[in-house]
Amino acid sequence: MKKYLISILLVPFFCYSAQQNFNNAKTQLIKIYKNNPEQKEFYCGCDFSFTGKKGIVDLNSCDYQARKNQTRAERIEWEHVMPAENFGRHLQCWKEGGRKNCKKDATFNQMEGDMHNLQPSIGEVNGDRSNYGYTLFTQTFNQYGQCQTAVDFKARRFQPRDEIRGVIARTYFYMSDKYKINLSKQDKQLMSAWDKMYPPSKWECTRNQLIQDTQGNDNKFITISCSR
Repeated sequence: MKKYLISILLVPFFCYSAQQNFNNAKTQLIKIYKNNPEQKEFYCGCDFSFTGKKGIVDLNSCDYQARKNQTRAERIEWEHVMPAENFGRHLQCWKEGGRKNCKKDATFNQMEGDMHNLQPSIGEVNGDRSNYGYTLFTQTFNQYGQCQTAVDFKARRFQPRDEIRGVIARTYFYMSDKYKINLSKQDKQLMSAWDKMYPPSKWECTRNQLIQDTQGNDNKFITISCSR
């Protein structure tokens, strides 16, 4: 009888896990952000809103200027803070055929659809970031108007604005811990520094709780910091 009750209690968790994927995650995140319309876009701090599932960026709110792709600059896309390649390349499906080949892999779908690793981003910046690593390399920001973010395409590196560096660090720690993804020595040092320098904002703590309510788990690195 005891084993039967345990099985019943575990059913909701496994049912949700089986459905966890990128599309479902985006649907749930849109609901969260529609209920918190004052929140800003991730990389440039722009205002944005949703019409149905379409995210529209208010470029004037942050003095953003499109670098190359105006259409993509005006829309919200969901950015994987830790790029899909970083967590996908550890899987056999990725080794055999890349991201497209992993679409039917349950483990990849869970990682790709983990809401803790997804942030609303200006589409153009999301595309420019690609799978480049985060680092610090410049004090000049002129690629996207007044946006304090920079991309070095030749060296394949990306510098985020100050306000989100702590979020990035705690996201990397979460993904590494939950999915057993090794971080390089350089990433560990950088993320540790950012985690200490940039504590969670009220929104980061609230967002963590909202995702826990929806997805069923928190980012413990945020939870610990928010409880101090």
